[in-house]
Amino acid sequence: MSKQLDDALIWETIYGQVIGKANNYTIGNNGGLRHIIKNDRIRQYERSFIQQCRIYKDRHINSRFTLYINVWQSSQRYDLDNSVKSILDCLQYAGAITNDSLCVSLIANKYIDRANPRITFAIFPEDKELTF
Repeated sequence: MSKQLDDALIWETIYGQVIGKANNYTIGNNGGLRHIIKNDRIRQYERSFIQQCRIYKDRHINSRFTLYINVWQSSQRYDLDNSVKSILDCLQYAGAITNDSLCVSLIANKYIDRANPRITFAIFPEDKELTF
């Protein structure tokens, strides 16, 4: 990443282990109709994310964007791709972005930090101009 781009990015940190979407749904039954619902772990992470999100909360980015993510997992067993899906959903729930389908580029890195799992992220809207 160029120094100019890095200087243009605004980074935010969210603490806690990202909960991936893949294995955190259960089957619900409502009057004979089966449906998939989120379990408590994913709901708790989403609430924590929204509560911690300060810089990007309610920005409602409504243009194509690149998402830069660094994910520090508590162990190697967590998948980066499932983390990214959860983070994109959380960004939408927090009002940072209007739709995760507007993400046109994704730069993601995975690290291990058993004592302090967290993510750092920055959103760079495509319509924003860089001055070099």
